[in-house]
Amino acid sequence: MNSIQTMNRAADNIRILAASMVEKAKSGHPGGAMGGADFINVLYSEYLQFDPENPTWMGRDRFFLDPGHMSPMLYAQLALIGKFSMEELQQLRQWGSPTPGHPELCPERGIENSSGPLGQGHVYAVGAAIAAKFLAAHTGNPTFSRETIYAYISDGGVQEEVSMGAARIAGTLGLDNLIMFYDANDIQLSTETRVVMNEDTAAKYRAMQWEVMEIDGNDVAQIRQAIGKAKGVKDKPTLIIGKCVMGKGALKADGTSYEHSCKTHGSPLGDGAYRNTITHLGGNPDDPFHIFPEVQAIYDTRLKELRAMAEIRHDEEANWAEKHPEKAAQLADWFAGRLPRIDWEQVQLKAGDATRNASSACLAILARQVPNMICASADLCSSDKTDGFLKQTHELRFGDFTGAFLQAGVAELTMACCCIGMALHGGVVAACGTFFVFSDYMKPAIRMAALMELPVKS
Repeated sequence: MNSIQTMNRAADNIRILAASMVEKAKSGHPGGAMGGADFINVLYSEYLQFDPENPTWMGRDRFFLDPGHMSPMLYAQLALIGKFSMEELQQLRQWGSPTPGHPELCPERGIENSSGPLGQGHVYAVGAAIAAKFLAAHTGNPTFSRETIYAYISDGGVQEEVSMGAARIAGTLGLDNLIMFYDANDIQLSTETRVVMNEDTAAKYRAMQWEVMEIDGNDVAQIRQAIGKAKGVKDKPTLIIGKCVMGKGALKADGTSYEHSCKTHGSPLGDGAYRNTITHLGGNPDDPFHIFPEVQAIYDTRLKELRAMAEIRHDEEANWAEKHPEKAAQLADWFAGRLPRIDWEQVQLKAGDATRNASSACLAILARQVPNMICASADLCSSDKTDGFLKQTHELRFGDFTGAFLQAGVAELTMACCCIGMALHGGVVAACGTFFVFSDYMKPAIRMAALMELPVKS
């Protein structure tokens, strides 16, 4: 295990890179990125499992960033594992650059989702966790049972109403493959959070059947302990509430603390403050875009460990495929997006029948002929006739993911975002249904699905 001193040095390296990216761009959000550096460093250096040689490997853990404005934190972290160069970090928020202000989907570089409006990103993680459970149940491939879905959410994401739907669905289904870190730094763009919220967030999530832990979000030992414990939780998703420091390590131009300030949320630190901050964190303000040697050593070692892990997992998958050749071929088709040829001749339609009835007949055929399809409804299946699909299978339930129908409850946006998460995970065909007038609630998700070019059906 890496020493606390070296881990703190790595987090400071992320802070330096994040603040410097924003300073160079003259625009962006340094404070949150600096506060979240400790968690993301612990996650990537010691817990997140992926194949460095095959970034789209189906059995990888996935990390979903909800607050896209914290992109400097993610880009800096991905630079430590070799996914972005120092030159690319310096192009933050520039037209056509690979480091836009909000991350854009690129799993080859470790970006599992385009973040979009606050709140949506962590709901994608719920959908991905559902997809992993579905694939484990429907294929028997053990790789999906070992998969962990991580999400990162901020105060703003918790405030967005969609977070309630995500918490309810994840808790109801008992998604124990989902671990979410809540960066509770008490600061947002315009005010301190106490001005707009005084809820007991921990109690709220516990009431919705989540395992909840409250820690110092800048303490390496506490972060390690929380993630380790979360990975052992059964039948519940886990929320780790990390009390983080906005602008961790930042100093003003006069040398006093610049932490816990709304000003660092959405603006560069500014010349004097920037120079003091980078120097305080151990960097060179005149030449900040470097990875410290001891930090590079952490990640060189981690990448070697991950290659060894991936080799073992690939061998296990190959053994499974040898024992189940038909399922293995089918699974390969599912992740390649190849669909079976549909026998539409089986659809029985009546002239002049309601369109919802015609849709129901088609959905019934799809349920029988597309075994990796999941259909979702926002408490309307018997009315909009998505129950044509349901009648051929059964609902996804706590402890039973052998079905293929998600009852999302009255939550159209949550439902749509879950379907996006399923599509982002891969291996499944996601579809959802509602009445056209209610689809107004879904527009932010429809927009994001289009931007990510995802084949979510509705």
